[in-house]
Amino acid sequence: MDKLRTALLGATGMVGQRFVKLLENHEMFELSVLAASSASAGKKYRDAAHWCIEGGVPEEIGEMPVVRADLEDVKKEGSIDLVFSALPSEVARAVEAEFAKAGFPVVSDASAYRMEEDVPILIPEVNPEHLELVKKQAKRGWKSFILTNPNCTSNVLILTLKPLQDNFGIKRVMVSTMQSLSGAGWLGVPSMAILDNILPYIKNEEEKVEREALKIMGKFDGSKIIPADFKISASCHRVNVLEGHTEAVFIELGSKADINQVIKAMKDFRGRPQELNLPTAPKNPIIVRAEPDRPQPRLDRYAGNGMSVVVGRIRVDPVFGNGIKYVLVGHNTIRGAAGNAVLSAELAVKEGYI
Repeated sequence: MDKLRTALLGATGMVGQRFVKLLENHEMFELSVLAASSASAGKKYRDAAHWCIEGGVPEEIGEMPVVRADLEDVKKEGSIDLVFSALPSEVARAVEAEFAKAGFPVVSDASAYRMEEDVPILIPEVNPEHLELVKKQAKRGWKSFILTNPNCTSNVLILTLKPLQDNFGIKRVMVSTMQSLSGAGWLGVPSMAILDNILPYIKNEEEKVEREALKIMGKFDGSKIIPADFKISASCHRVNVLEGHTEAVFIELGSKADINQVIKAMKDFRGRPQELNLPTAPKNPIIVRAEPDRPQPRLDRYAGNGMSVVVGRIRVDPVFGNGIKYVLVGHNTIRGAAGNAVLSAELAVKEGYI
């Protein structure tokens, strides 16, 4: 198949840079238009982006011009088949709707539309059937649709919950997160605030985790999503780690399972992206480590090219009935953001939505 021409909104930010790396030489998508704020418009990408991830700016992409993240400006750059959005949420709501209304499918990392009843929050291995929900967006007068990513913390957590829900059921989840600095962006956390310190509050993060999990793990009945019925409580914290979120997870299962059964369920877990052999899909969405001191963000965040979640310290929890607990590490800007969006777009193409 010919590559689909794509536009990237919010191309200069940290998640935008991850999109750039993932879309360079992609077998399904051609990165054709780079768009950002008015301050970046008119510059070459290498001059507009404060590059802050490993490796350099891809040479050809670095020479591309940046245009305003505006429908008319993007259309001037030629035909586009698909839009990726890494825009700030306060900007994304209006801008993404313009593109969807004009007939461009939008795959967004922003939170602006996540909790809308007709907009799926997609983790391709977890809820691929929710893609059908985008058909409901025609009632908005849109010629195409918006498909969203979860919050990065939700994403890596829910990927590990899915095989447990399928095999044993879930009654309650408690999670305590240790989230990396990259989740706040290049200018997000001042050095004097985080050195020799832990920040015990991340605005809106706990609410996002608690809301999004129930929607993503809910059942699509053909017209709407019926939220999952387990209870979830999150406590979210910023730590002095560059990339990779670590989460301590405590679960009351719906039925009794020994640790070997839990480990097997996680190791064996595969989803629709693996069935379709999608380009960005990791072979193993969940990697289980047996060492007592793993996972660690510095050692495990790039597992599966950053698309696998690494789980360790799986053990019995003595407080919950049918309780287990474990630690996970997931790359927040790859699996938790740009990588999940690219994988969602690959799935949408293969399933005939794009």
